[in-house]
Amino acid sequence: MKRFIGVLTHLPVLLLCMDFNIAQSQNFVQNALLFSSTLPGGSARIQGLGGAQIALGGDFSLAYSNPAGLGMYNRSEFAISAAVNTNQLGTTYFNNADNQSLSKFNIPSLSLVLHTPKNTSGFIGGTFGISLTRTNDFNGSMQYGGENPNTSIIDYFIDQANGRTTSQFDEGQSNFNTPTGLAYYNYLIGPKNILDPPGPNNQYFTDVAGIALQRESITTKGATNQWSISYGGNYNDKIFFGAGVGIATLRYESSTTYSEVFEQDVLFDLKLDEGVSIEGTGFNATLGVTLRPANALQLGASLTTPTYYQLTSVYNAEMYTRWDSFDYYADGSVILTNEFATTDEGGVFTDYSLTTPLKFSTGAAFFLKNGFITADVEFTSPAKAKYGSGSGGFSFSDENAVIETAYQSVVNFRLGGEYRYKIFRFRAGYGLLGNPYQNENITHSNKYWSTGIGLRKKGFFADAAFVSRTAESFYFPYIFSNGYADPVTVKAKFNTIMITAGFSF
Repeated sequence: MKRFIGVLTHLPVLLLCMDFNIAQSQNFVQNALLFSSTLPGGSARIQGLGGAQIALGGDFSLAYSNPAGLGMYNRSEFAISAAVNTNQLGTTYFNNADNQSLSKFNIPSLSLVLHTPKNTSGFIGGTFGISLTRTNDFNGSMQYGGENPNTSIIDYFIDQANGRTTSQFDEGQSNFNTPTGLAYYNYLIGPKNILDPPGPNNQYFTDVAGIALQRESITTKGATNQWSISYGGNYNDKIFFGAGVGIATLRYESSTTYSEVFEQDVLFDLKLDEGVSIEGTGFNATLGVTLRPANALQLGASLTTPTYYQLTSVYNAEMYTRWDSFDYYADGSVILTNEFATTDEGGVFTDYSLTTPLKFSTGAAFFLKNGFITADVEFTSPAKAKYGSGSGGFSFSDENAVIETAYQSVVNFRLGGEYRYKIFRFRAGYGLLGNPYQNENITHSNKYWSTGIGLRKKGFFADAAFVSRTAESFYFPYIFSNGYADPVTVKAKFNTIMITAGFSF
């Protein structure tokens, strides 16, 4: 059997912070958090400081985070960075452990800074900067497997279908464009009114009763990057101010294969393949100020407006089932062997908007004889992320309501220090990201540490940094309307090696 349908999905999202499947509206709600999350971007110097940068100056990273810092430049500059990211994910599911690793090369930053001196006092002048910053990385791979004695994904399909008649699977109806619809057309679920004796026509059953050996593999690709066009001014070397506009680009791809294998049952196995591609462009603005009340102290603050994205997604899905020549209606009319259902050829297209929350950051830097210590505090609220309808008129009211109740405001901390010896710089840093979930039962741990070294000579500089981040959380293969299914324990480690080189003129 073959039936074409379109969908928005049971699609696990491989979040960089390793927090998976947390809401009934699943992938849209997950993506709102994923696309709202940013990591400290910029040069290897800033990475070596744990991302702390709001109160600093003289680094092109400030074009993205706090344009006021550009006002501290006294020369023009060109710089470029290269990095290798390695993601290691370990999973445990019903005492079965698995590990995956993926490495990727990228260009995380590129910049041109043009200094325009003016006076020696009062308004001293300013600096114009244009920079490319990688703000999130979606590349990763994960898999898990285990025998689940409690539930099957078929139970999830029944949960999704219950309460409505089979008209929900007609074109344009609520479950025509879901994996639950694929399950219906693969005979995994059916209305109870076809039973003998018949039951309600809005309640569903399955003929599959065995214990499932479940497996899933997930691969994600893509990143968010931002071009920042900023200006920072300098008043009397005491007050620095700046503003900039950001043009953000987003590219995300996910490919998942979920399967269940049964023994001594009418069904041998089922497999669900899903793929999604999301692309779009967004815009924001950043305002910043840095004060130098004393030579040994700098205080900074910046505000980044919400980023407004216009996104387009393309979704594809296929479901396969292998039956043991099962007589579905017990009258010989339908004998199930190999069944198949898929979405339309070329995929299902959806366009919509996403507004991610604003960010407010403060920082302080204390300068010592041979270096400095700096710290940042960042405030944001993933609960403020919001979808808007596209040309298709699809309503996101349910998803927006879940986002508001699932997430909460977070506070992120970053700390870094630098020691200077002649032309060399030695750095270290630490960061702690807040828990974005309101549900206290969702464990969240996300922290990182960094180290770095730099070299400064007239007309040239080079920096290297190593950043190691660990995260622990849960992934839920599917979620019932009244609660979570059995979780996969996920422990992740992300290592980044970055090099930045620049020339001043």
